[in-house]
Amino acid sequence: MKFGRFAKGDRTFFGIVSGDIVQEVRGDIFAAHQVLDVSHPLPELKVLAPCTPSKIVAVGLNYRTHAAEVKMELPQEPILFLKPSTAVIGPEENIIYPAMAKRVDYEGELGVVIGKKCQAVSVEQAPEFIFGYTCVNDVTARDLQKKDGQWTRAKSFDTFAPLGPFVETALDPSDLRIETFLNQENKQSASTRDLIFPVPYLVSFISRVMTLLPGDVIATGTPEGIGPMRSGDVVEVRIEGLETLRNTVAAI
Repeated sequence: MKFGRFAKGDRTFFGIVSGDIVQEVRGDIFAAHQVLDVSHPLPELKVLAPCTPSKIVAVGLNYRTHAAEVKMELPQEPILFLKPSTAVIGPEENIIYPAMAKRVDYEGELGVVIGKKCQAVSVEQAPEFIFGYTCVNDVTARDLQKKDGQWTRAKSFDTFAPLGPFVETALDPSDLRIETFLNQENKQSASTRDLIFPVPYLVSFISRVMTLLPGDVIATGTPEGIGPMRSGDVVEVRIEGLETLRNTVAAI
């Protein structure tokens, strides 16, 4: 099933997407909710980020080829960092190029959306806590990442966490083609089978560090091919089984 979050006029609501039709949902898709007998043509709605996470837990260096690309050793455990909720934007919204950065990169990633409170779960239990999957662009100010020696500022600017457009609940994340296009040119292409730490392991590991809440997102890492974006560029994250996440880069 494919869920999205939408705006129409002054209303915001969740909906189930079937082709170009959205069936409205009353309530929170991560809690008690009701599917209404009310439908909208998708083109008449503004598509928002599909969830409002309290946090995005991102994983660094989770593809062997990307670790080689940046000349870093393979991690023995997942390398975690956080992106704030204020960085989240939806599809077709602008990624704002911050004035203090001189290089801003795309990083296409598979996003795991948590469905219920998740704390200290096993690898075997982990799938029970996953609501579904979406596209993430882990936008990064690469020059600031290198300058700071840690990743908080470089990863946390407003608009640096595009999500969406929808959450697909019926998807096997073990072998999905993941690609990133810049101005329609393919820049990243890999499979999630190349993840060093697969999805269930990540959910379990992270849940032993911090409690994951419904709507939180795990960004599972980016493959090789990272590179800079400039104002006016259009970046697309395309993952097999998911709709394309598309955003444009704009200067302040």
